[in-house]
Amino acid sequence: MADRTDWPGEALVVAAQAGDLDSLTALVAGSHPNVRRFAHSLCASREDAEDAAQEALIILYRRIGMLRASGALASWMFRIVRNECLRRARLMPRERAPLPDTAVMSAEDEVLRRLEAGRVAEAIAALPADQRRVLIMRDVQGHSGRIAAEALGLSTAAMKSRLHRARAALQHTLGDTRAHR
Repeated sequence: MADRTDWPGEALVVAAQAGDLDSLTALVAGSHPNVRRFAHSLCASREDAEDAAQEALIILYRRIGMLRASGALASWMFRIVRNECLRRARLMPRERAPLPDTAVMSAEDEVLRRLEAGRVAEAIAALPADQRRVLIMRDVQGHSGRIAAEALGLSTAAMKSRLHRARAALQHTLGDTRAHR
């Protein structure tokens, strides 16, 4: 059975970078499910997630030539989505107020949830690339350990070790930021 969270292959990325319009179209379409998943896991609202995903795909379409390593598409797109979600979270209080009686969470709880999502995204982005890739594949995209290890060219033990270090670093970073509130 095919894994639904596969990113388009490096050959497609290289062809898109070379200006092949069909490859670029296929790259954007093939990236869409993963970009949406990133956005829904990082943005505070469904509307922001959809908007952030669309913005990220537009950036992919317009700036594919800026991607330095064709194998780094997932990390690059994660950073774009994260930045777009953070931008939307910062603008939220000025652009729209919560609808009365429609939300279960209080406005204060919603703001705290958005701030926490931003902190988590920043902490993930600050991880070393090898740890970040494993963490994203396992905890954000939901890949199995075997699939993540194979995709990254690692043994299962090495993948587990990197994942453990990434989770520990996140816990340390997020624990430090919670203590400073």
